[in-house]
Amino acid sequence: MRIVITEFISLDGVVQAPGGPQEDTDGGFAHGGWTGPFFDPEVVGGAFDAALGKAEALLFGRRTWQTMAAAWPERAGDPFADRMNSVPKYVVSRTLDESALTWQNTTLLGGDDPLGRIRELRGTEGGDLLVMGSATLARTLLAEGLVDEMTLMVMPVLLGGGKTIFPSDGGKRTLELVSAVTSPAGVQVCTYRSR
Repeated sequence: MRIVITEFISLDGVVQAPGGPQEDTDGGFAHGGWTGPFFDPEVVGGAFDAALGKAEALLFGRRTWQTMAAAWPERAGDPFADRMNSVPKYVVSRTLDESALTWQNTTLLGGDDPLGRIRELRGTEGGDLLVMGSATLARTLLAEGLVDEMTLMVMPVLLGGGKTIFPSDGGKRTLELVSAVTSPAGVQVCTYRSR
């Protein structure tokens, strides 16, 4: 399987709380929901739809999984929501237990070696293992060289600080730009592959 990351990201590299004001206020982040003015169903929504269509499974960190698990089951009846609800999901967490996995088709990757379990998944035959959100997990996967492709939806906004997916370990990582599309609102949807 390929590990593919899909993220909303600001021009200054922030991925924190794209969906709503109270989604993630860590560090005093006050711009939750910042993607709203730039979202369009055709280009930005189409990128997410395409990514989900190629996904054989979803991979989340705990916080993003909890946010998604609270939102998507209620939206049944919409093709995107139905796909989100039916596709297998993996959540990386040391604090959740099996009883918390209320979102259908979710498997917990806990314990002492979640990266080992992710490497096993990546080594199996299949489609994409899609990461949406999950900044800490995405940063770890990038640092470990486990990401095969990234689609970044670069929004034309500066947020002045917040969570990022990019490792700060001083390591150089070269990527290949595979495609770039601009939405009417100025969002650059850029897909990169690891070399």
